[in-house]
Amino acid sequence: MLAILGGIGAALAWTATTLAASRATRHVDSRSLLATVMTVGLVISIPPALLAHTPTIHTSDALWLVVAGCANVGGLLLTYSALRVGKVGVVAPITSTEGAIAAVIAVIAGQHLSTGTVGCLVVITGGIVLAARAPGGDRAVHARSVVLAGLAAFAFGLGLYSGGRVGQSLGIAWALLPARVVGVVVIALPLLVSRRWRMTRKAMPFAVVGGVCEVLGFAAYVFGARHNLAIAAVLGSQFAGLSVVVGWLLFRERLTRVQVAGVVGIIVGVSALSAIHS
Repeated sequence: MLAILGGIGAALAWTATTLAASRATRHVDSRSLLATVMTVGLVISIPPALLAHTPTIHTSDALWLVVAGCANVGGLLLTYSALRVGKVGVVAPITSTEGAIAAVIAVIAGQHLSTGTVGCLVVITGGIVLAARAPGGDRAVHARSVVLAGLAAFAFGLGLYSGGRVGQSLGIAWALLPARVVGVVVIALPLLVSRRWRMTRKAMPFAVVGGVCEVLGFAAYVFGARHNLAIAAVLGSQFAGLSVVVGWLLFRERLTRVQVAGVVGIIVGVSALSAIHS
């Protein structure tokens, strides 16, 4: 049940992150947005790490820290780039497969899942993809956005798995640091030194919201992954379907029959999964 709660919490936070990023990319370039998001995230991640118990970091832990940091930063940069050239309704369903990718990695690594759990994860994953589909399907998707979003999904999937491993061995507070440190060192500082870091008044609020919610979402995910990585990963990727629903409520975006079917599939899958693990 804790894995389910963590995954759902991550989905809610990442929904806010996705919507904020879709607005911010209209006003600033992808690298500047990522630099701001990572800087905000690092500022709010340092205090918990300082208050937490300093763990003993082994070689394997250090490796997972590096992989988690690089994968998450790379995934965000690819997602922001995809959002600049493609539509949110097309990019979101592709990147939302990150949870399924992380679950597959977890199974390959030896994690056992019951038949009922696997069935629920399949239903949820299918619902996520259907609920996030944009009207008109793939015909309206630019080839570049598809490639960028696909690469982002693989990067996020690897990041979710490695981040879950870090959280299991080092704790939640330390799992939050890698991506933010990598983002600041590799993206923010070079842009600052070269004076290419651009941020507008219109984009700043969205960037701050994105930075805060991205950290909260990852913290919720790591919390859930400490109990069951695969379940937390797949439920966390619900942000795509939730983004469709929020877009309909706030922006009056029309839901197609396929999207409605996807939302119903997600609800049924989550309910069944909750019943199995209650």
